[in-house]
Amino acid sequence: MCGITGFITTSSRFSQAEMQRCLNSMNDSIIHRGPDNSGSWSSVEAGVWIGHRRLAIIDLTVAGHQPMLSPSSRYIISFNGEIYNHQLLRQMLETTQKAPTWRGHSDTETLLAGFDEWGIEGTLKKAIGMFAFAVWDKQNKTLTLGRDRLGEKPVYYGWQGKGNDAVFLFGSELKALRAHPFFENKISRGALSLQMRHNYIPSPYSIYEGIFKLRPGALLTVSLHKREPKVWEYWSGAQVARSGVSRVFAGDSIQAIDELETLLKDAVRMQMMADVPLGAFLSGGVDSSAIVALMQEQSSQPVKTFTIGFNEEGYNEAKYAKAVAQHLGTDHTELYVTSEQARSVIPLLANVYDEPFSDSSQIPTFLLSKLAQQHVKVSLSGDAGDELFCGYNRYQMTTNVWRKLGYAPMFLRKLMARGVTRISTQTWDRLAKNLSCFIPQSLHLANVGDKLQKAAGVLSIETADDLYLRLVSHWNDPVSLVIGGYEPPTLLTENKLNLIGLDDVQRMMAMDMLNYLPDDILTKVDRAAMSKSLETRVPYLDHRVVEFAWHLPQSMKLHNGQTKWALRQVLYRYVPRTLIERPKMGFGVPIGVWLRGPLREWAEDLLSKVRLKHEGFFNHTLVYKKWNEHLSGQRNWQSHLWDILMFQSWLEKNK
Repeated sequence: MCGITGFITTSSRFSQAEMQRCLNSMNDSIIHRGPDNSGSWSSVEAGVWIGHRRLAIIDLTVAGHQPMLSPSSRYIISFNGEIYNHQLLRQMLETTQKAPTWRGHSDTETLLAGFDEWGIEGTLKKAIGMFAFAVWDKQNKTLTLGRDRLGEKPVYYGWQGKGNDAVFLFGSELKALRAHPFFENKISRGALSLQMRHNYIPSPYSIYEGIFKLRPGALLTVSLHKREPKVWEYWSGAQVARSGVSRVFAGDSIQAIDELETLLKDAVRMQMMADVPLGAFLSGGVDSSAIVALMQEQSSQPVKTFTIGFNEEGYNEAKYAKAVAQHLGTDHTELYVTSEQARSVIPLLANVYDEPFSDSSQIPTFLLSKLAQQHVKVSLSGDAGDELFCGYNRYQMTTNVWRKLGYAPMFLRKLMARGVTRISTQTWDRLAKNLSCFIPQSLHLANVGDKLQKAAGVLSIETADDLYLRLVSHWNDPVSLVIGGYEPPTLLTENKLNLIGLDDVQRMMAMDMLNYLPDDILTKVDRAAMSKSLETRVPYLDHRVVEFAWHLPQSMKLHNGQTKWALRQVLYRYVPRTLIERPKMGFGVPIGVWLRGPLREWAEDLLSKVRLKHEGFFNHTLVYKKWNEHLSGQRNWQSHLWDILMFQSWLEKNK
């Protein structure tokens, strides 16, 4: 795991030494992504400058140093990530007598040998891994950027400056691009509007005008002679989803569970490859427990597992994780964090996430990464189980409620919505708690009031696509909030995915996999972990697992009201279901309570009318309406307010 930086330009404004200092500054800005070593390569004649920060995981010797030259000397690469099947790729090259004389055993060296033999795209189609890279092709004088299939690793890019002084910048994080003197630093109000809707900025956009994220599964080529970047997919998640539902797995449920277990076991085995200490995040839920169980099954010693605990009711899963760890026999470390310790992370978030990002589970994710980094350099996680195996509550709601709502007249649905919203979230929570002893355990939900308020908002919606957009939105009309705001087209709006053949729930799962997963979940984990120089790996995102999951019939995912059914059956071969079966909790902190208490002064400073008017980004009247309703307990607007506060905090540090 590493960091990549660089630029191409025809500018003669700076000397060669000054250009090198620019590159060094870009490299130094992301030292947390690669504290072990720094490297650079440049060609003044070609106008290309490539930097690298190294976090040594495989081949800790100088043979793994980057930027690295291919055996033919045609390609020079700065690579961030891991190719888990690189030993197999070496064998393929050796079998056909196409292998070079290996200098070391790094996967970067393998990748470059593949580029020489199969080309860049041909090699990526054979590779299993997570990555982002920049490759300079000396022969064609082109720069290629690439990103893994599901978007575990990030890469930003874009032209800045004009005419002969224009520069094409790229890097693992925005702070690397900001370190270049040509960076223009102009905030995109369209991207800000999208952040207010989603709590993240979806690719290909970034918070800055003219700077973009490369989409997952994509390649980009650009040159000084053809400045308009060419972007295309070498792997399509939408096509995988369409293919899966059109050719459903033909075997019975036992065969499906056996096949899923085999694939997951192999993915976990591959991702346990490391020359440094390795462990896993463990929440005690289905997804992480299954990964840890398969790790322990294939390990000769106790796997190191890590959990963060909280004392607040409704936010602590540590006790469940501990029970799973004891059953599996892992070397378990848990840390109970006080509210004060959790809140102390907040001032760090703007720098960690580099652009406005407001999924509040960023706080425990950072704390968990900090804990794990004290013991290991690599940690596996259970992310992506929900998207692949139908785990989110919105899937159940769509199956159980939405399809039945169509039979109810619209006027009655609106009347029901008004009835729900007139009762505060706190009252609904108290009522649910009082009635919990009369409700089956399988139907227990956390944060009932908030879920009901959100559900009330969808009662008047007519289509499943509109329902999905509403469910994944915080601010439903962000343009009314952001002064001069607008919403650029996304995969959920004008640039809709081709998902012909998928039913309503399958469409939601596909859109989550291709939007919410890379731009929220994987972003959250990557930035938090890499800020502590910790590599994270996600076995569920082995593309063979992803493709198989889409071939499974929907009844093996959502089965008689139970989510992630097939994955649960794999897990129950290793862990008793009594340790797992409980309401889905999520991984959060009590932001709403904190904003009324210990964070109130901090929030009121960031939300002051004088400040909002001076900065000119938000409609202060609308902000204060939400703020006052939240303080009074009339509504829990924690998500909406956190979106604004995280932008305000980011802006304060990046003016």
